[in-house]
This record gives sequence, C-alpha cells and structure tokens, in this order.
Amino acid sequence: MTKAGVASVDALGEAFGELRRALDTHDAAAIHAATRKVEAATSAVQAQGAWKMDPELREKLQALVPMIESARVRVNLATDNVRQRLSMLAENGTQGATGLTYGR
Repeated sequence: MTKAGVASVDALGEAFGELRRALDTHDAAAIHAATRKVEAATSAVQAQGAWKMDPELREKLQALVPMIESARVRVNLATDNVRQRLSMLAENGTQGATGLTYGR
C-alpha cells in the first residue's frame, strides 16, 4: 500500500465527511466549498490509480461507501427540497400570467 494512495483515500473520506456536515447545515457556501474538496479528492484517487492494483486500498475505499452513499442521499433530499420550494413559488406566484419557472 503506497503512502500516496493511503493519503488520497484518507483525503477522500475527510472530504465526504465535510460534505455531509455541510449538507446538514444547509449553508450554501459550506456546501460549495465541501463539494470542491470532494471533487479534488476524487480526482486525486482516480489519478493515483493505485487502488486498482492494491487490495488494501480497494478495501479502504469500500469502507467509505456507506459515507459516500449517505452524502448522496443528503444531496438528493436537498435537491428535492429545492424543487418543491420552486414549485410552490411558481404556483403561488402565478396570477394567470406566465409561470415563474419553466417545465421540462
């Protein structure tokens, strides 16, 4: 197991932990900053490539799956909440005129 590989996987875990905490605060700036860290950490793990050949690194990554899944669920809930709020605004803001949002 390489030190760089371990460091990149550890950084990925920290980044996803930070994203989960930021999502729970509903602070857009914190969510944006955490998302950038997740993106950078993910890129570092992918660039490292050591996890493909190292069973221990793959195991460490597999151990992160529940945390990553938890962050994904939080993102989906937040997205759904925003969608619902936009829908309510669109319904309440229309007085027979053009809607506030466009349908897809």
